[in-house]
Amino acid sequence: MRCLVVADLHYSLPQFDWLIAAAPQFDLVIFAGDALAVGSFVDFRAQIVVVKKYLSLLSGITRVVLCSGNHDLDERSPEGEKISRWVGEARELGITCDGDSFAIGDTLFTICPWWDGPRVKARIENQLLEAAAKRLKRWVWVHHAPPANSPTSWGGKRFFGDVELVQWIQRYQPAMVISGHVHQSPFIPDGSWFDRLGTTWVFNAGLQPGRPPVHIVLDIDEGTAFWLSAGDAQWIDLNAPMQRPAAPVIHPPAWLTSLGRIADPILAGPATAAG
Repeated sequence: MRCLVVADLHYSLPQFDWLIAAAPQFDLVIFAGDALAVGSFVDFRAQIVVVKKYLSLLSGITRVVLCSGNHDLDERSPEGEKISRWVGEARELGITCDGDSFAIGDTLFTICPWWDGPRVKARIENQLLEAAAKRLKRWVWVHHAPPANSPTSWGGKRFFGDVELVQWIQRYQPAMVISGHVHQSPFIPDGSWFDRLGTTWVFNAGLQPGRPPVHIVLDIDEGTAFWLSAGDAQWIDLNAPMQRPAAPVIHPPAWLTSLGRIADPILAGPATAAG
């Protein structure tokens, strides 16, 4: 199973175009939050309409996973906590999203919402408890914020990760946690696009402007992870102890090199990039 991982596209439509073009090569596309951009000059409601159109196209090509990020919150719950109503509505497009768990072969995926209060946090705790009862050979979580005190959440001056996530990882030891949120982590000293907590691999692709977006490819059957950014390509062996730095990609497979050649936008009309 080959998974394409992105996060933090923040309404960059050229990056969404690339995602649509790249999707046919993958069994699963994992979007780890922040499809929208709070600071964009484009009206938030219009962003939702456009992004849902992209997601609809994407779900017609391959299976799609989507979790909410802090930029995706468009409503408050009856308890007053911020939530992402529109991400839940993506389920109608055939997309697996916040609160869902599903299996592909011997891998169980669990998708967690962004939380900013005790009630949504309690829902995640219950979600993980229920999913743990049916975990398979591999258990993969999609959770927008990376864990606290990890290179994947290092912002240059302090960590921006989730303390509770660290505790959940320690309790359940999933195979992988796929995150985003901290844009600069892979590009700065003491930061990284990968980490390991116990037996759990943690990933954060980071953010770069332009097309294509920085992305991670997980080849779960082969046990490899590739990180591809502008001008750099690295990989790690998921079946070996963690080593830093990651190895450069010297002899990439054809399907991997072809990702950099995808240039034709799928959707007609002007494209607007947001940082």
